[in-house]
This record gives sequence, structure tokens and C-alpha cells, in this order.
Amino acid sequence: MKSLHLIAVILLVIGGLNWGLVGLGYFAGAGTDYNVVRMILAPVSVGLENLVYLLVGLSALYLGVGHKKTCNMCSASGM
Repeated sequence: MKSLHLIAVILLVIGGLNWGLVGLGYFAGAGTDYNVVRMILAPVSVGLENLVYLLVGLSALYLGVGHKKTCNMCSASGM
């Protein structure tokens, strides 16, 4: 279960950074696309790109539902 938590956290960090870069690209200028997942995976397969997006979404759901049980900081502070 600990490895699943770690994978979910890594995917959420990747997703968060990617969406931050997408937003930065929007404000940097029209047509600028800093979508790193698309830059890396789209030449290989659009299906693989969508699979990464699905895994990031499932990771967010997994951590959102089970976060309080697995987070040492939240369980220790009594939140």
C-alpha cells in the first residue's frame, strides 16, 4: 500500500507541474503549449498520453479519499 501511495504522489506532482506549465503557456502568449506530457508522449501514442492523464486523475481520487488515513502529518495533528 505504501508503494501505491508513493506512485500516486509522484503522478500528482507530475500532473500538477504539467497543468502549471499549461497555465504559464496560456499567459506567455497565444498558442504557446508547454504541456510536457503531450511533448513527451504524443509522438509515441495519443492513447498513452490519455492513459497518463487517467492515471493522474485516479491518483488524485485515491489520495483525496484516503489521504487522512495515510498522511502522517494529518493524522498526527488531529485534523
